[in-house]
Amino acid sequence: MTTAVQPAHTILPPLILIADDVPANVELLFDQLQTLGFRSVSATDGPSAVQAAFDYRPDLCILDVSMPAGDLGVDDRTTGFEVCRRIKRDPRTARIPVIFVTALNDTTDRVKAIEAGGDDFLTKPHNRLVLGARVRSLLKLKAATDALEDSYRKLRELEKVRDDLMKMIVHDLKTPLTSILATMEMLADGDFGPVAEPQRGAIADCEGKAEELLSLIDDLLEVARLEEATVPLAPVPIEPGRFLREMVQEWSLRFQQAGATAIVDVAPDAPVFAADRHLLTRVFSNLLQNALTHSSTAVTLRLSARGDEQGVLFTVADNGPGIPPEYHEVIFRKFERLKSASAAVPRVRSSGLGLAFCRLVVDAHGGRIWVQSKVGDGSAFHIHLPLRPPAPSGVGGMGAA
Repeated sequence: MTTAVQPAHTILPPLILIADDVPANVELLFDQLQTLGFRSVSATDGPSAVQAAFDYRPDLCILDVSMPAGDLGVDDRTTGFEVCRRIKRDPRTARIPVIFVTALNDTTDRVKAIEAGGDDFLTKPHNRLVLGARVRSLLKLKAATDALEDSYRKLRELEKVRDDLMKMIVHDLKTPLTSILATMEMLADGDFGPVAEPQRGAIADCEGKAEELLSLIDDLLEVARLEEATVPLAPVPIEPGRFLREMVQEWSLRFQQAGATAIVDVAPDAPVFAADRHLLTRVFSNLLQNALTHSSTAVTLRLSARGDEQGVLFTVADNGPGIPPEYHEVIFRKFERLKSASAAVPRVRSSGLGLAFCRLVVDAHGGRIWVQSKVGDGSAFHIHLPLRPPAPSGVGGMGAA
């Protein structure tokens, strides 16, 4: 194996790996690449080419197709393809561009080169200027890809710092807030002396707002745990019709206060399925709360369920203001809220966590949630769940149905 090296203190030009078992071909490519301003390292067979790629991490590889295969387990006539496959398969070298230079000029060989992961294909005898243009083009592409990968890595690191900071703040907020709520309750009960009616109303209002804040903190913690797959599911058998009727009963007072009407429509084929009842109840509560708070008029809600070959399909539909199509995916992202200046879509205070929580819970059950809606024509949120959640993978024991 031969190399052309530069002093360590200089900014080194790109390094090219040349794999060819004919010394004259290697020497020619060395000279051409040196003229073009590149460094080179060579290998004379398949195993040494693979090893050189791992050892030197070159910026680009130039491979001959036919060379000794050694212990690679392929025919000598296809060694280059196997070397390319191994380079592309390993995460350390997967983004290194590969150019095949060979005397073969058959369409089948070109197809094999592409299937092996090759980025370009030159036939012998090659033109030096064409080789230079191909090499420079692939090096620019690799530099852009590396820069994009680096930016993505830094973004992920910043997101982790942000999420860790959020969790720390949320944990620190919960303890004093719990103490505030306990003190408010004692005040309301008269433990610190008589409380007049106006004072009682003010205390109740503060207590309500503190409860909202505590609920938001719990949502933040729950979403974080779901994202990290640390919330164990506890599936139990659920009968769709009974579940929906219980939801309507639980929300009956809230429906009455909002002047809303709720209709339950369950098909005879809706099967019993296994799910975490507590989490699923919170999912439907979020959907019902959204339907009530995002409408300026009394709404009619239709809660339906039907079966199919894969499981059960729930729908929570309303005749409210609707959601513009451009928000159909956005609303399921964390901290995203519907932004609209239209009077038809009222602005409401929201944490932007409700639907993100719904998607995480449904995903944890191996299901899917989506919305069908347009402005002025109501919304229909669909939840498809399998008959049983998938086996736990990094999630705590799910229990038996």
